Amino acid sequence: MAKILIVDDSWLIRQSLKTLLAPIGYSVEEAVNGVEGLEKIIEYEPDCILLDLLMPELDGFGVLDAMNEKNLKNPVIVLTADIQDTSREKCIKLGVFGFVNKPPKDDELKDMLARAVEQDRDA
Repeated sequence: MAKILIVDDSWLIRQSLKTLLAPIGYSVEEAVNGVEGLEKIIEYEPDCILLDLLMPELDGFGVLDAMNEKNLKNPVIVLTADIQDTSREKCIKLGVFGFVNKPPKDDELKDMLARAVEQDRDA
């Protein structure tokens, strides 16, 4: 069973993603901000991370920077309501697997998540 970590300060987003992913066989863990997210990345060792960019305490860019510093190679899918070209380019340089707009379309998210998990297993 693939392990997914959702790092998002929105309770509603976390619950809707958990409701979507748990019934199709993913083990889902949640973090409410980037600081908690980094702790859970190390503790939980997820097969993929669904990461919001705009969060209190430590934003998604900070999480990505810290992951690179700690050489954490988990695939990351950025979930965002609106991403500017400069933000997208920065995320790509920081090594994200892909992007999904909020609110995510179920099929689009499931497809990208399956590809990210498969790539992680092949690595």
